[in-house]
Amino acid sequence: MANDEPIRGLAVMADNAREVGMNIYVGSLSNITTKADLRQAFEAYGQVASARVIQDKVNGGSRGFGFVEMPVQVEGHAAIQGLNGKKLKGGPLSVSEVRPNSEGSR
Repeated sequence: MANDEPIRGLAVMADNAREVGMNIYVGSLSNITTKADLRQAFEAYGQVASARVIQDKVNGGSRGFGFVEMPVQVEGHAAIQGLNGKKLKGGPLSVSEVRPNSEGSR
């Protein structure tokens, strides 16, 4: 093998080494919690790609849950451990990783 030939499999290894982000469910939100509040709470544990509070289509108020995306999985796990059961503008939060739906669950 010549020195200028590409090493096969290197690109695959680099792709596999890339960090996979995490989508996090946040439940038991008070009706006054905003996406800015969620972002601020989670940023204490790392970078936040997005934060959203799910709104009721009829009255526009909070439905009591939301989602936070964190690009670094280790930081996401730290946020889950650090925030699950902690209070944010009301009662204790319920924080967990979003798991993909299995086929046939609907």
